[in-house]
Amino acid sequence: MAMSERILLVEGDADRGFLEEICKTLRLQASVKVAQPKHIEGFHNGKEGVFNVLPIWLNQLSDATVTRLAVIVDADSEEDGGGYNRAIERITEIVKPYGFTLASNPVGGIYFQHDDDLADFGLWVMPNNCDEGMLEDWIKRCVHSNENKLFTHAQEVVDTLPLTKFKPIHISKAEVATWLAWQKKPGHGLYLAVEDQLIDMDSELFLELKDWLTHIYSSEDI
Repeated sequence: MAMSERILLVEGDADRGFLEEICKTLRLQASVKVAQPKHIEGFHNGKEGVFNVLPIWLNQLSDATVTRLAVIVDADSEEDGGGYNRAIERITEIVKPYGFTLASNPVGGIYFQHDDDLADFGLWVMPNNCDEGMLEDWIKRCVHSNENKLFTHAQEVVDTLPLTKFKPIHISKAEVATWLAWQKKPGHGLYLAVEDQLIDMDSELFLELKDWLTHIYSSEDI
């Protein structure tokens, strides 16, 4: 690991590609490394994987090997044992022994302040830190107006399937995947929504994520 890394920890490959493209758009890619649990040998991807490896990264903050740290996870659903409150509670439990306390929230996302002047630790619970859902729900709310007709048709196709094998919480995944399958490069990942400017970078939710990422990563290291 290089010295003084700035880490953004996400659940898996699709999230990593998408957030790397977001960081590139915001000109943060040179300073932010988007990582997933499998980047640390022996751990699995997913939300639990993030919770499991987070202490390893938190330990790196004390010796400045890592100077900035944030996590993005899906809220998922309370019915399946998730929900945004549960995600916030789990992260709070993990970071508390390291001196981090949940702070007030002027920048859209969530952050924790340190009792000894380390940089703020960031948390974003997809889609918007207050609703159930996941990254695809964030994308749905940021679809560019030029794409509304195509995306609405994708939703109608999913809604009229003769048989659905996925859980209701995953409807947004099916809708976004269908929509992206009709783009210029079908079969590519979620990052294509950013790369091909299919999302509205002036939308309220995009700007909230932008402000949160900028707050965590743009200021000078202490």
